[in-house]
Amino acid sequence: MDFQHVSVLLKECIDNLNIKSHGIYVDGTLGGAGHSKEIVKKLSKEGLLIGIDQDTNALHAAGERLKSSECQVKLAHNNFRNLDLVLKELEVDKIDGILLDLGVSSHQLDEAERGFSYMHNAELDMRMDVRNPLTAREVVNKYSQEDLTKIIWQYGEEKWAKRIAEFVVEHRKIKEIDTTYELVEIIKKAIPAGARREGSHPAKRTFQAIRIEVNEELEIIEETIKTANNYLRVGGRICIITFHSLEDRIVKNTFKELSDPCVCPPKFPICQCNQKKQIHIVTRKPIVPTKEELEVNPRSRSAKLRVAEKV
Repeated sequence: MDFQHVSVLLKECIDNLNIKSHGIYVDGTLGGAGHSKEIVKKLSKEGLLIGIDQDTNALHAAGERLKSSECQVKLAHNNFRNLDLVLKELEVDKIDGILLDLGVSSHQLDEAERGFSYMHNAELDMRMDVRNPLTAREVVNKYSQEDLTKIIWQYGEEKWAKRIAEFVVEHRKIKEIDTTYELVEIIKKAIPAGARREGSHPAKRTFQAIRIEVNEELEIIEETIKTANNYLRVGGRICIITFHSLEDRIVKNTFKELSDPCVCPPKFPICQCNQKKQIHIVTRKPIVPTKEELEVNPRSRSAKLRVAEKV
């Protein structure tokens, strides 16, 4: 299947990376290389692009699209949470910039058999990395009602979480839930008709929650930002695109912690902890898609870009 993915906030990311022609840049969520294709255009023979992705389809497609690049290109089949390991293996001590485009790609949503989408019928899977032993089917059929409620509420911000979990547990007493459409029907039954008519698809939040649980998406954001900060050269930048409030809050709070790390009580007239400011926040408010981009790519509507610079 051809790897199609429309890169979100493309110009804004490239502009904010402040690319130096001889620099080393990491695309931690390579995808189909939409962002990377623009990064390599600005790199000379001395420059290096490091692309990381846990999806083999993405790596194959990106490799094809980047093979004519003038600069050096190195691709790693990994999760960006292992940034430290990837850079050590490549013997890279410092980088000039890193880009992370969080969440699920358009390709993964459109590839029905991956089980990410409530719009296609498929086995419940949702793994971004097929080497991951945990699947959506296991979450749905094996997690306790209490745990299901917790993840649907916390990761999906779904107000009907408790009721959805109850309906799931009741259904699986009769038969295991195997497919995305089976799960969608259970969610629809759990949410009252009046509430189903409001807002987006009734299964959207629950599917998001299960996907985040399967791929440990939120746990890895803060640690990756801190690892990237340790590798960034002074003046190097980190650009992160988020797609929902949970991701955005973690990025915002981690940037704040690194830009204002003092832990002294407010009553102290002078800082005693000697924690040094590590980054400057470039975007006090996140950059969001333009009206023109939204018309071309409606999936970009919830995207937010936050940028910080190493000091």
